[in-house]
Amino acid sequence: MSDFLRRFAADFAALDADNLHRLGSLYSEDIRFRDPLHEVHGLPDLRDYFAELYANVRELHFDFHGHDQAGDGEGYLRWTMTFRHPRLRGGAPITVDGCSHLLWWDKVYQHRDYFDAGAMLYEHLPLMGGAIAWLKRRLA
Repeated sequence: MSDFLRRFAADFAALDADNLHRLGSLYSEDIRFRDPLHEVHGLPDLRDYFAELYANVRELHFDFHGHDQAGDGEGYLRWTMTFRHPRLRGGAPITVDGCSHLLWWDKVYQHRDYFDAGAMLYEHLPLMGGAIAWLKRRLA
């Protein structure tokens, strides 16, 4: 793993609700952050997004287990995220695999996450979860 990706993964995995001020050491002021559920522009909005995310979960942990550097200042990190949310799956742990595409100079200026939003959220909602499970069985 490149030094940049190794450092980014370690610093990102160490984030929690109490140290979101560290986002400025990872991301540029004009960061563009996208995932299947949100798009955020600028470091202040990213801090707000992460603060809301951490306020709504009981635990959040990232295990980075793969990487690919596509060139200077571009790479991918593969990860597994485990979290607990009091209103999803009765507060039991939920595990989601994903990948982050990063563009950087000295800091990341574009971060795009790819993951199955259904596996993260929709499949664990009381009414929607049953309908999605049924639909998956029908399509399989």
